[in-house]
Amino acid sequence: MERREFLKKTALGLAAGAVSTNQAVAANDLKLKSPGLKLKKSLKFGMVKEDLSIMDKFKLLKDLGFDGVELETPNDLPMKEVLAARDKTGLQIPGVVCGATWRKQLTNADPAIRAEGVQLVRQSLESCKAYGGTTVLVIPGVVNEHTSYRDAYTRSQEEIKKLFGDVERTGIKIAFENVWNNFLLSPLECAQYLDEINHPMIAWYFDVGNVVRYGWPEHWIEVLGKRIIKLDVKEYSRKKHFDEGAWKGFEVEFMEGDCNWPVVNEALRKIGYNGWASAEVPGGDRKRLLTISQKMDEIAKL
Repeated sequence: MERREFLKKTALGLAAGAVSTNQAVAANDLKLKSPGLKLKKSLKFGMVKEDLSIMDKFKLLKDLGFDGVELETPNDLPMKEVLAARDKTGLQIPGVVCGATWRKQLTNADPAIRAEGVQLVRQSLESCKAYGGTTVLVIPGVVNEHTSYRDAYTRSQEEIKKLFGDVERTGIKIAFENVWNNFLLSPLECAQYLDEINHPMIAWYFDVGNVVRYGWPEHWIEVLGKRIIKLDVKEYSRKKHFDEGAWKGFEVEFMEGDCNWPVVNEALRKIGYNGWASAEVPGGDRKRLLTISQKMDEIAKL
């Protein structure tokens, strides 16, 4: 082969390779930037401030575009009314929140209080099963002047292990959430904590806004990965935190704080998350709830 012909064929080969490479890069870029997450949209029942019956509250939420609603447990809502509202409207109850574990802490120095906490979770598992849900949100514990970090870690795991039989019997998962409890303060630690418990029915309920005060949600998502089975979504402003106080950071609308939603969404896409996202923000009347629903739609498209 003559030198001129060889150089010509080499140049054509390189050009074809470059086109192929560029096409692959473009395809990857398109995949990375593909808009939207397949999320089911929920919120907390207590956010509905309209003076309505249970049935009409469910109808309202369905009309506003929500797919589900989470209830606090234990509660005094008539079970028959809740189930009738669920069945009539098609609004699902994906899970319940056992917020009482803030008070009856699984890490408390008093064994009697820990036992109360375990019993509250047990009751919530039963309620969630009756509602047709899949998870009970549980506060893993609290560290304070009376409870050391080491003790909290050990006690929490010991108490949760007492519930293995209950989650297996009911088929309902326990999902811990990252809250401002001075405990499990990094994603690496949370992952280790779950892996040490080592039970397929014990997982993580990730709150996107709660970590912005001291971290970045996308970092948590990357580390926790498939351990995340539900999402709570809210916004947080570091500026309001520093200017007005830590709790004031939550007083900001979606996409007006420091949650970098496109980056958060990309992190969720990478771990293959396509489940429930539940708003946990100040609620209100129909107009306010509609705004929340619309904002959640906008976020999912980023």
